[in-house]
Amino acid sequence: MTGKSAVIFGVTGGIGAAVADALESDGRFESIIRFSRSDDSPVAVDLTSEASIEEAAAWITDNKILPSLVFVATGLLHDDKKGPEKSLRQLDADWLMKNYQINAVGPALIAKHFLPLMDRKTMSRFAALSARVGSISDNRFGGWYGYRASKAALNMIIRNLAIEWSRKNDQSIIVALHPGTVDTALSAPFQSNVPSGKLFEPERAARHLLNVLDRLEPADSGKIFAWDGAEIQP
Repeated sequence: MTGKSAVIFGVTGGIGAAVADALESDGRFESIIRFSRSDDSPVAVDLTSEASIEEAAAWITDNKILPSLVFVATGLLHDDKKGPEKSLRQLDADWLMKNYQINAVGPALIAKHFLPLMDRKTMSRFAALSARVGSISDNRFGGWYGYRASKAALNMIIRNLAIEWSRKNDQSIIVALHPGTVDTALSAPFQSNVPSGKLFEPERAARHLLNVLDRLEPADSGKIFAWDGAEIQP
């Protein structure tokens, strides 16, 4: 990848921070812009607030930054009160809506405000973290209703974005990425059954994902790819 600037959302999370650090260390971009909810962010971005996302986009414009990569490394699987549903009886409307807000609506709104800021004359990349469990065709076990459904929604949003944006920049690449199981707070309660060698440190996961992005072409736009480069069917 080449370009002037990369914008990373979710840098307080393990994967987002590792992606930003990896890009900074290899020098492929002139600047790395790190957005999160924290006060260290140029603008504190809350995925449940479109106004904060719009403010972040205005900051990019005001500072004359031309992103050629936008990487959305945000996601919700559990919080301190609730986790993924194991059965139908655990469905809760508020929890379902929160999953959709963070996992699908938030990334869609980032795309709404940031895709128009990206370089349309050269290859540009927009990537959002999805999950294999968001694949409808790959679902063999059920459960995890909110997480699965919201990631499936994200995958559809990515497909829509790719179709629309190809008309504005036929060199654009817009994809969803599955990082595998990464040793972060998001996966911490669910690591006990991870096979040996399949729990990745964030730094390793970041290298995997950036290597996948490096190999993609515009014809791959709208698809879902795993950490090893294999395409995941919706």
